[in-house]
Amino acid sequence: MSEGAARLRAEAETLSGPLPALLAEAQHLAATVVLGEHGRRRAGMGADFWQYRPAQAGDDSRMIDWRRSGRADVAFVQDKEWQTAQTVVVWADRGRAMDFASAPNLPTKGHRARLLTLAAAILLVRGGERVGLGGRDGLPPRRGTTMLTRLAASLSEDQVGEYVAPDTAGMPPRSRALFVSDFLGNPAPIERAVTEAADRGIKGAMLQVLDPQEEAFPFQGRTIFESIGGTVRHETLKAGELRTRYLDRLAERKARLKDLARATSWMFSTHHTDAAPARALLWLHSALERRA
Repeated sequence: MSEGAARLRAEAETLSGPLPALLAEAQHLAATVVLGEHGRRRAGMGADFWQYRPAQAGDDSRMIDWRRSGRADVAFVQDKEWQTAQTVVVWADRGRAMDFASAPNLPTKGHRARLLTLAAAILLVRGGERVGLGGRDGLPPRRGTTMLTRLAASLSEDQVGEYVAPDTAGMPPRSRALFVSDFLGNPAPIERAVTEAADRGIKGAMLQVLDPQEEAFPFQGRTIFESIGGTVRHETLKAGELRTRYLDRLAERKARLKDLARATSWMFSTHHTDAAPARALLWLHSALERRA
């Protein structure tokens, strides 16, 4: 494993370590979710005993545990533990446009996107899920820690192009998906990817990663704007006059992504690189836990 991949995985391990407790506290799941093999014990299809509960209208009489019921005045049934692992395919934008950071003390958008993607994968694998990397050069979904090493190595490799759109290749029907990007490139391929995924019964989450400067647009006077890859360049003597139009365009893009998420039953959120990554990871974990 390369030095970059090892460092990325180490940082992701550190970030994901305290999250289960934070997740339980933030979402008040401690009273309803007991971490088991798959990290989400609940009633459902399975062979392992979970808990006794009073029989309810509609329960089959064959479900009643007569030995346990004989010690009380009500009938009890056994709930079995849900044991169906999810398949989650992740995708992080590794295009050159993600290499932007407005200050030396801030990570690039690409590094934060890769870190959050891998940290989410670590939590999913620890929960017993199958995790894969989306795209034509991706990784088929697998369980186990070996997958994390391969995922870290793949995420450490850059993709060709300045703006890269999500790729639904290799995503199984009715699985889960995670797309992490700034989503500032051409919106059409983004919308096509999410719509194609939704048409195959794939539910998922989009996390937009932005640098704080991209939200504030603090420029005044003569300014040269140039994309990381050098494909776009614009010089102006009155940058301040562009601020309103830029912020309107950014708000329009966010609204378009929110509408896309709403139309496809996905989830959408924005994260800034000057914010704590643990909060974004908590949101990702919650979004991928959703079954509706």
